[in-house]
Amino acid sequence: MQDNLIQKYNIPGPRYTSYPTVPYWEQDSIDPDKWRATVDRAFIESNASEGISLYIHLPFCESLCTFCGCHKRITKRHEVESPYIDALLNEWSSYRRLFSTMPRIKELHLGGGTPTFFSPDNLKRLIDGILQHASLAEGYELGLEAHPNNTSQEHLQTLYDLGFRRCSFGVQDYDPLVQKTINRVQSYERVRQVSDGAREIGYTSISHDLVFGLPHQTLANVIDTINKTNQLLPDRLAFYSYAHVPWIKGTGQRGFSEQDLPRDEAKRALYEAGKKLFSELGYIEIGMDHFALETDSLYQSMVDRTLHRNFMGYTASKTRLMIGLGMSAIGDSWYAFAQNEKTVPEYEARANRGELPVFRGHLLTDEDRLIRQHILNIMCHFETSWEQPEMQFPELDECLGKLEEMQSDGLLRLEGDKLLVPEPSRPFVRNICMAFDLRLMRNLPDTRIFSMTI
Repeated sequence: MQDNLIQKYNIPGPRYTSYPTVPYWEQDSIDPDKWRATVDRAFIESNASEGISLYIHLPFCESLCTFCGCHKRITKRHEVESPYIDALLNEWSSYRRLFSTMPRIKELHLGGGTPTFFSPDNLKRLIDGILQHASLAEGYELGLEAHPNNTSQEHLQTLYDLGFRRCSFGVQDYDPLVQKTINRVQSYERVRQVSDGAREIGYTSISHDLVFGLPHQTLANVIDTINKTNQLLPDRLAFYSYAHVPWIKGTGQRGFSEQDLPRDEAKRALYEAGKKLFSELGYIEIGMDHFALETDSLYQSMVDRTLHRNFMGYTASKTRLMIGLGMSAIGDSWYAFAQNEKTVPEYEARANRGELPVFRGHLLTDEDRLIRQHILNIMCHFETSWEQPEMQFPELDECLGKLEEMQSDGLLRLEGDKLLVPEPSRPFVRNICMAFDLRLMRNLPDTRIFSMTI
């Protein structure tokens, strides 16, 4: 890859887990009544045919990982578990009152924070409480994120017995200096134990999350981490670019200097080396930052063109309605986004009063949904088309001007009314999506609010 293209296109840009992106939400466009109406509409349209998705945010961690950009609460006090689960079940009850029939759950994901901060008994109480008033759709998938250091066989067995078959272990990097710097010290042996333990129980999709661009990370670090990962052969991998946004995340990402981070060409070399090794090991690149073996459902969803991207990242199936439960969780009704209160006390108080604890959101316009579809097409399938009149919009010529420049640089191909992203150009997919981002085009931020694209 040419270094001059990296320098040209390595600019701040969104990761497009949503469109519009959160900084461009029009918060005055939505209120609790409008959010309820869109949830009801999406439920009626999709529950019988495809089911719904649930994302449950479990925000507690015993220690702060200084690379983390998630909403979390650091505590060693495990008495917080039970009241938080009470609030989650109360919030779920508030949503169920909106539904005319029993919800059918297609996908349920426990995210964090650290879901395995919670005891197995409390996780069972949570999932039992959810499923007591719901059925599971055909081909359902229940998954969790897990910290290798505090995930026990009892955790894994309890959740397996409840229907979980997918687990994702946060590995990041095996180098001792990198681990110490990001305050995430865990041994290869411990990761091996929990990965093997999950397989012995019967989990069919095990994922490892790796990160490139971390402080003090070198090419040798990344190669060593991937070689160790190969010995465990997880079914899928996430290979994320570290998003350094200390101006947003505060002190958590200020535990090291920007001078400690690999930059530009050096950072890109980490990705290229990882991608090459993954390919040699039999992993197929899925969307952006993800790789999977051909036996994994994420790969099959790419083949079947059912791959979807939302606030949970890439998922193997799309549901029109995704409900976010928990502190800071974001729901998506396709017609609107809504985010819950971002502190535990405020979230719990509102959920326990029988309110939907939403504090901000965005009601999508017709234009938003059209642009969102183009961006989803690019992020999931590396192509999009405006051949059909319903996929066209007034600013299309302006967008094509930006795309033509990218085509001249070899990043994409324009064939008639279609855009194709060739395999070598996938690292630039965020930049290509930005050419369609009308809200960003109309209102460039005065300050840096996004991580770098490459």
